[in-house]
Amino acid sequence: MCRLLGYAADGTDMSFVDVLGDAAVEDFRGLSEIHHDGWGCALLADDEPAGDDPRAVGTGADHAGGRVYRNTVEARHDPIFTQLSRQACRGALWHLRLASSHLPVIVENQQPFHAHGLSFIHNGDISDDRGRNIVEHADDVIGRKDFLASGGRSDSALFFGVMLAYVRSGAPLDSAVSQAIGRLRAICPKSSYNCMIQSPQSTVVVQASGRVDVPPRICEIYEDYGREGQAHDYRTVRYREVRDGRGALHAVVAASSGFDQPEGDGWRELGNDHMLVMSNRDATYEVRPL
Repeated sequence: MCRLLGYAADGTDMSFVDVLGDAAVEDFRGLSEIHHDGWGCALLADDEPAGDDPRAVGTGADHAGGRVYRNTVEARHDPIFTQLSRQACRGALWHLRLASSHLPVIVENQQPFHAHGLSFIHNGDISDDRGRNIVEHADDVIGRKDFLASGGRSDSALFFGVMLAYVRSGAPLDSAVSQAIGRLRAICPKSSYNCMIQSPQSTVVVQASGRVDVPPRICEIYEDYGREGQAHDYRTVRYREVRDGRGALHAVVAASSGFDQPEGDGWRELGNDHMLVMSNRDATYEVRPL
């Protein structure tokens, strides 16, 4: 149960701060007071990433096309967050984690997961009607090799592993996402499949929740921190265009709720069972049903 953010630029490298501004970035980071089970990001760039190497307590890795960083420390207490929020790239995913019930807070379960050139983040606890998390019967859903390919041990990692299996079978990225959600919904129809997946070419953002109501646990947690007003739209995903001074499209950003996303600033709700497909090359995008 997490907070997600992703953006795709028009080929001009932009940092997280460039896309949202300092105040909104700090508001997003501040959500780690609640979503305190670690954080991570995947920055997409054609050149070698700039800046100092991440600290040894986290995991930082350069991959073809960019950098992935993950840590079990809260984002608001990790100085690497500031450094990476100012690193320019042509696309990025950012993730704040609140671990699903009974799943360990270990680096292997931190997101983004990264495999085969794809980075993935998810918000949801994938459980069946009996309350069993899907990792408890993973063998009924996915082969062990495909599960391990995701790099994690959580329900989110399993979700990513199913997508990877469809991609390796030849499905386009958007189709692999739709097929993976359909397969898991047959077992856990009421779970949340809100997610973002990034390739060097495109980013797919999904709002797909089997329930409209906010989980009681989330309401209670937000109330404990005096943030109950931020829980009512917990499952919502919104997006907006980022334009330059001449009005030209410069980037598209999408995010789960939790920080101010006023309609007057161009934020629009994605809508349940819809996906946003953004180009990481020219920032063109489209919205369509799953």
